[in-house]
Amino acid sequence: MTQYALIMLLAGIGIPLLAALNAALGQALGSPVAAAMVLFWVAVLTTTAIWALRGAPALAILSQPPKHLFLGGLLVAFYVLSVTIIAPRFGVGNAIFFVLVGQLLSAAAIDHFGLFGARLSPLTLTRATGIAVMMLGVWITQKA
Repeated sequence: MTQYALIMLLAGIGIPLLAALNAALGQALGSPVAAAMVLFWVAVLTTTAIWALRGAPALAILSQPPKHLFLGGLLVAFYVLSVTIIAPRFGVGNAIFFVLVGQLLSAAAIDHFGLFGARLSPLTLTRATGIAVMMLGVWITQKA
């Protein structure tokens, strides 16, 4: 479990870095959409290489899962485009503040209802209080 926590901590560290880097790339290129496209191409090349190194299964497997499970790609595109466009105007910290609040709320709902096969973890008063304290902590960091 420690390695999972460490990997997710690093992923969390990467989110504001991604926002800042892609926002700066969008300004350098004069187009936040072009910056998002570059980010996706780098991501496709990286994941394709990892997929190939791990022994890529046949692409026919893509027809097996329910189609709604592919909506994650749209959500990634929405996140990358919105943070690339908004962060330079709103500030990386402010943008990520609202991203974190959204993540806390949606994660609680997903866990509470066991959506998409997630491990069921009911939203108790204790968990709700913890989420509220985390949200307050994130808010305080932006006000300091």
